[in-house]
Amino acid sequence: MQKAVAIIPARFNSTRFPGKPLATLKGKIIIQHVCEHVSSAKLIDSVIVATDDKRIFDAVNSFGGRAVMTSGSHASGTDRVAEAAEKIDCNFVINVQGDEPFIMPEMVDEVVELLYNDDKVSISTLAKKITDMHEILSPNVVKVVMDNEGFAMYFSRAPIPFYRDVWETKKQESGVRSQESGEKDSEIRNIFCYKHIGIYGYRKSALMQFVSMPQSRFEQIEKLEQLRALEAGIKIKVKETEYDTFGIDTIDDLRKAEEWQNISL
Repeated sequence: MQKAVAIIPARFNSTRFPGKPLATLKGKIIIQHVCEHVSSAKLIDSVIVATDDKRIFDAVNSFGGRAVMTSGSHASGTDRVAEAAEKIDCNFVINVQGDEPFIMPEMVDEVVELLYNDDKVSISTLAKKITDMHEILSPNVVKVVMDNEGFAMYFSRAPIPFYRDVWETKKQESGVRSQESGEKDSEIRNIFCYKHIGIYGYRKSALMQFVSMPQSRFEQIEKLEQLRALEAGIKIKVKETEYDTFGIDTIDDLRKAEEWQNISL
């Protein structure tokens, strides 16, 4: 029986929102919401929080979760996950961001299933069709394009694929300002752009290979570490999901999350 472990990286000293994992959202701290949702996934054998801060470690233990201490010098959450995973007997490692309190158990299972069902898949992740022009144009929303088998061809902060004729017409008719307003119209239904949702599943060997490699050229340009894998020829399988999520990056995001109704806590 192949074993899947979910590891949630969580650090205290976030530049934009220090102490974020311990911030309260709808009566519980953010990291507790994440742990509880991931623990409800059917295909996960155990859930572990990997942190470099004793306050987070103690908080996780206080609500009955499991936490491990990791180095404070990691450059990314993926590096922190890999340190924790190295000592665990498992086949698959699922990296769930510690600032995703709205992550659904079904999304975790979808990522695991991609690894179970296809030996060619080294890394798995999710995407959702974008229905808002503002998200298509926003550099804060990462887009992905897939081949006919669902493997990622490229990830970008730019709108990909670029519907040249459609968007050039929209620009001439209504100007960039209206496009950036986030308005929905009938035309966007025929535009197939997909938002990348940042949950990853790894074969353990692929994770260890990934963190051993230096940053790649496109990774440095776009500031997207998954491009390191693609440049090295590591396949990433992408599944379109029906679920959406909402990450907490700033205090303002926390306020918005209190009012977010797409998924209840």
